[in-house]
Amino acid sequence: MKGFEDLEAWKEGRIFKKTIAALVKKLPKHEQYDLASQLRRASRSVTANIAEGYGRFHYQENIQFCRHSRGSLEECKDHLYTAFDEEYIDQQQLDELFSQHKKCISLLNGYIEWLKKQKDKI
Repeated sequence: MKGFEDLEAWKEGRIFKKTIAALVKKLPKHEQYDLASQLRRASRSVTANIAEGYGRFHYQENIQFCRHSRGSLEECKDHLYTAFDEEYIDQQQLDELFSQHKKCISLLNGYIEWLKKQKDKI
């Protein structure tokens, strides 16, 4: 592995981030500084925390940043419920976004488990 860019969890997080970026551009103007901003920041935090954790020296530090990334994914999920409740997105869009979210969570959890095993080998 050459860098964090090779991590499947980061790659999928990047796809999710791009999907969220496209969504927020379609939100009403009055949401640009509220919901759009929150979604944008939380989705960016997903990949940023994976990258930052990757750059840490100890496995435990990396795990902690991955947990922050997981928290950001859950924050995005809550904001997507808000977008749905406010009727900015429909059920099909919500389901597609939740499917992407689930894949991100699954890959991130797998990476965290791998990191724990590596830490335990020391």
